[in-house]
Amino acid sequence: MPSNIPSGPSTFVLRIALAAAAIVPLAFVLAGAQRVHLNPQFKSGQILRYRIEARTTTTGKTTTPIANPEGGSKSQQNVRLLIRLDVLDNESAPAPTSATNAGATATAPNAPRFRATYEESHIEIDSDALDLASTSLEDSYHRIEGRSVEFALDANGRPTSFQGLDTIFSNPSAAAPVLSWLDGLLAPRQLPQDGVAVGQKWSSERPLVGAALSGLTWRSESSYVRDDSCSVAANIAATSGPSAAPAGSCAVILTHFRIFRSGSPHSDATPPDYRQNGLRTSGTWTGSGDSLESISLATGLLVTATQTSAQDMDYEIKSASSGSTIHHQGQVQTQSQTTLLPGSS
Repeated sequence: MPSNIPSGPSTFVLRIALAAAAIVPLAFVLAGAQRVHLNPQFKSGQILRYRIEARTTTTGKTTTPIANPEGGSKSQQNVRLLIRLDVLDNESAPAPTSATNAGATATAPNAPRFRATYEESHIEIDSDALDLASTSLEDSYHRIEGRSVEFALDANGRPTSFQGLDTIFSNPSAAAPVLSWLDGLLAPRQLPQDGVAVGQKWSSERPLVGAALSGLTWRSESSYVRDDSCSVAANIAATSGPSAAPAGSCAVILTHFRIFRSGSPHSDATPPDYRQNGLRTSGTWTGSGDSLESISLATGLLVTATQTSAQDMDYEIKSASSGSTIHHQGQVQTQSQTTLLPGSS
């Protein structure tokens, strides 16, 4: 049986679930009496400090050709981060080195660079079985605590061109889990180009990559619910300390999202990379969730963001040459909270 067959749900997909409804710090520009445009604006010297707390519970079972009586059926991850984002001067930012820029895409014209400092970085993993991958993940979070990396944004507003990773991680792939939270803070969502107004709804779709099944789609349906006091939103969400609670009103945006497989349920679900390795996949992968964000209309900063999601998986991976299979059934539940803290400007 090929060794590259995964034995559990893709951790990349978990990061997608957290990032898909996250909000970039936004600046609102009036475009008519009620309509606003959501355009990110960053100023040199600006400091943003975010507290991120997330809990992911995974349950299920994996059946393999070789029975494993010690195989786990449940695990829980608790993540606690405090990330400081410094907006750097474009002209003083050094060019990224090739060692830390592998696979990077082109940066956006005139986009600022950022320094992310992981002032706190903790993960607690509780599993009913020995899991070497969990040990590696714990080490990644521990290594980056108190350390900084610099990066730019690509044309789609996503982090790229990292600097400083090679002084923290000997293996760049080990940095992926902790860096993925930056994407959740900064990645922009799909928004109407002509702006949005209170009561307006909009939707977007994009492919979900990195899963064991092809053709998966992430669909988001958002609505600009109302304007509310930023301090009220911050006080409701502040379960682990004070928030920045800027004065004035916040835009409240509610998003429902779901994962589904497009096309015929009987069509081949094998992703290209699996097929290239002599594997075939089939089964189902669904998910749904909600997020609620409050954004300051005065400063454009994200004040709070909460999200819950659930994914259900039942898929089979089969070797085309030997016919041996791995069958995974499971559920992943995630809750997350992001809060703007004092010290942001």
